[in-house]
Amino acid sequence: MRCPHCEHEESKVLDSRPVEEGAAIRRRRECLNCGRRFTTYERVDHVPLMVVKRDERREPFSREKVVAGLVRATGKRPVSIDALETLVDELEREIRNRGDREVTSEAVGTMVMERLRNLDDVAYVRFASEHRRFEDVDVLAEEIETLKARKAREAAGRAQVPLIPLPNGTTKTE
Repeated sequence: MRCPHCEHEESKVLDSRPVEEGAAIRRRRECLNCGRRFTTYERVDHVPLMVVKRDERREPFSREKVVAGLVRATGKRPVSIDALETLVDELEREIRNRGDREVTSEAVGTMVMERLRNLDDVAYVRFASEHRRFEDVDVLAEEIETLKARKAREAAGRAQVPLIPLPNGTTKTE
């Protein structure tokens, strides 16, 4: 690392610590030539991820926009901001793990809906109505019926799993 004071290319690391919730490493360095100290930061260099909108415009992926949409969908619902942040973290990780440099806004919305369905039914319907642009109330009612049927199937699947009593008074599934 080149010294910002004398331009010498050798320095020693005095201290390293994670910052920005582990997304970067802060290093305190000392120049081996002039002895002055300086700080450097090491971060992962992400390939920019572009979102292709419905009208074919491209814009950088913005987790802030996704969080804002989720906050609107979960308004006055018992969903914590931490749960929304976790949802967006998982979403961004999945998109980046695909290795594609571009993703459609439709794909992002569908991935958000998959996660939101497990988090809050009302927020899911709110988000889906905006994302899918329901034509009329009948299409919205169909989506709600589909959601109710899925919930009933999931509940029936959980009910069929036998519980085994444990000595400490709790239970576990087989």
